[in-house]
Amino acid sequence: MAERQKIALIAHDKMKDEMAAFARHHQSFLEQWQIVATGTTGARVQDACPKLDVLRMKSGPLGGDQQIGAMIAQEEVAMLIFFVDPLTPMPHDVDVKALMRLAILYDTPMALNRATADRLLPVITE
Repeated sequence: MAERQKIALIAHDKMKDEMAAFARHHQSFLEQWQIVATGTTGARVQDACPKLDVLRMKSGPLGGDQQIGAMIAQEEVAMLIFFVDPLTPMPHDVDVKALMRLAILYDTPMALNRATADRLLPVITE
């Protein structure tokens, strides 16, 4: 198995401010990793934390979730942090479910909210 070098950051539209705040709070830790993110989330994180190495994929509905899923399948992603908005219907819900399925299949740690991400991030290097 290849050493996992990336942390994936994804946030639904109403959660993008929360993801930017999360990245700012953990910037010194995240600077040690390559960050992969879907389009707009990546832009927001990069604006909040200019020192981070952010590789932006396409927007989620345009295939970004699938691009990150492919990285998970290649075992390049050490952790998926996906701030989900459970109250807003998503037109690309099937892509989101496929991404989560891959994270489960490849035993990739996955945080779906801030509380879990805050607790898992420090243990990712163990």
